[in-house]
Amino acid sequence: MKIISAEEVRNSLSFDALIPSLKAAFSHDFGMPQRQMYPLPGGTEEKHDTFAVLPAWTEEVLGVKSFTHYPQNPEKGRLTVAAQVLLFSRDTGAPIALVDGTSLTYWRTAAVSALAASIMAREDASSLLLFGTGELAPYMALAHASVRPISNIYIHGRSEEKMQNTQHQIQAARPDIDVKICTNYKNVITGVDIVSCATGSPKPLFKSYELAAGMHIDLVGNHHRTCRECDSATVKMAHLIVDSRLNVLNEAGEVLIPLEEGSIEKDHIKGELAELCSGNIKGRLNNSQMTLFKSVGTALADVASAYHVYQNIKKTS
Repeated sequence: MKIISAEEVRNSLSFDALIPSLKAAFSHDFGMPQRQMYPLPGGTEEKHDTFAVLPAWTEEVLGVKSFTHYPQNPEKGRLTVAAQVLLFSRDTGAPIALVDGTSLTYWRTAAVSALAASIMAREDASSLLLFGTGELAPYMALAHASVRPISNIYIHGRSEEKMQNTQHQIQAARPDIDVKICTNYKNVITGVDIVSCATGSPKPLFKSYELAAGMHIDLVGNHHRTCRECDSATVKMAHLIVDSRLNVLNEAGEVLIPLEEGSIEKDHIKGELAELCSGNIKGRLNNSQMTLFKSVGTALADVASAYHVYQNIKKTS
């Protein structure tokens, strides 16, 4: 069994290869039971510590991801997420690899959002507003820039230092893109094509009336029933696709709160990522439609990404 480190994960991945690999995984037969999220004592009611277990399998591989999510870790100088992905052979059931899941999580989360955007965002989308300056933020920007002709990226966060750090990371990877710090998001949000949110905010980051027709919205930061990164009106007015109905309807306040309010019905969810990738549903009906992709994370994305890493390393070893 191979032990694959965070450095090996980073060195073996590119969004140009990972995104098509994930699209293939979501387009073919797979198994994915509901992931299990276990709240732990610690933190606050809104930002509590969590332990999660996510199983999935494809025609080639079986796997399970386990991770911890400690929202207040950054205040202690530690990472928010710690994870591992264990892979087993589909043919023999034997373990074949243990893959660092922390670094993999950043790659696969951003790649899944970009995969959805490659079908849902307008083809001419050239500007991105990024809410969030955590570890995931640069990955989100770079992944979207790999599937759409992004020429302008605006970064909004609470810390000037973190905004600058995120700006530098993105700019170093893509010097051809104009990356700006945006202290007041209201100055740019109406004019951008994609809004991507990767924050720990328990409350909506913006108002629905600030958004423009034709915009694509990407929400990845929240997986708590009582929290949300956008308001009910935004969800109601958008063409909504989710990564997994099962998980979103169990965890995501962005959908659960408007459902409880009666603002939307369950059929407001037009489909999930697998249906989008297989072509069974449309990601966008016209260029003036607002689209929204809500993800909380899926085991299939973890297992498929880990197997992609394993195959890449196996080829070069």
